[in-house]
Amino acid sequence: MRQLYQEDEMLHTNLLGLEMNTPVLTASGTFGFGEEFADFVDLARLGGVMVKGTTLKPRRGNDGVRITETPKGMLNCIGLENPGVEVFLKETLPRIQQYGMNVIVNISGSTAEEYGELAGLLDVDGVAAIELNVSCPNVKEGGIVFGTDPQAAAAVVREAKAHTKKPVILKLSPNVTDIVAMAKAVEEAGADAISLINTLLGMEIDIHHYRPVLGNITGGLSGPCVKPVAVRMVWQVAQAVHIPIIGMGGIASAEDAVEFFLAGASAVAVGTANFTDPEITMKICDGLTEYLKKQGFTSIEEIVGKANPGFLGFNKTGSGEGAKAE
Repeated sequence: MRQLYQEDEMLHTNLLGLEMNTPVLTASGTFGFGEEFADFVDLARLGGVMVKGTTLKPRRGNDGVRITETPKGMLNCIGLENPGVEVFLKETLPRIQQYGMNVIVNISGSTAEEYGELAGLLDVDGVAAIELNVSCPNVKEGGIVFGTDPQAAAAVVREAKAHTKKPVILKLSPNVTDIVAMAKAVEEAGADAISLINTLLGMEIDIHHYRPVLGNITGGLSGPCVKPVAVRMVWQVAQAVHIPIIGMGGIASAEDAVEFFLAGASAVAVGTANFTDPEITMKICDGLTEYLKKQGFTSIEEIVGKANPGFLGFNKTGSGEGAKAE
């Protein structure tokens, strides 16, 4: 069992059988493999580190400009640059195990079978869970994106579950018409948890050179500007599924994180904010404890879903317990 910190007692969380000092994780692609932040963050205090996206073979990523800042956020089109699963298993994983953190490996593939193969290779000691990134083109099916087709996403989940005993988390894309339909499909396929949201599809144009700024033309929009969309989707999905949700998207403070818990998330992941403040996760942990104490709660579990219609004390005006009767 993972050693739990007494000072974080109110935040202790058991998610998918994983003991966590806090329900604060880091989102894949924004925190490297965790070791890069060891000088700023107590990695074992985090609920887990969703490490940089991993593929079967090494990838060099996209050419041209890959990151651009936007109002209250950023666009990126890194292109899954990574050394590949073989290097991760032989070199990276043994190196980062010293930090005592839950290592959650984010994986991407071109076919459902590739996801299954990756999940099988990562079914090893030191890997706490697998996160499926389904925002990649399904090459075998003519370019359909797994994350926008319920049946395709479900197929990925089934392949991964067939090849690993690790908990499988499906990361949902917000670039869909019906997020609830996607969530239900992957739950029925056997996903152990859902993380949402991934980035929104965006674009920026250079008005002086009359062309797109990003080398890949479009990219993923993240940061505080996407938080209202993310909170809405977590709130919707929490009322439709019976598996845990890891909420993410624009979290930059403890107050932001609280919104996700109230919407129904059992844990949260911090992404873009790590770039502007490498210690932000620790500040969020401290802020969550302070919030719980001020509000008279004894554990983080007490606020999960508290803003949802099914929660005792909620009414349609959005007010909770203690609201003045009309």
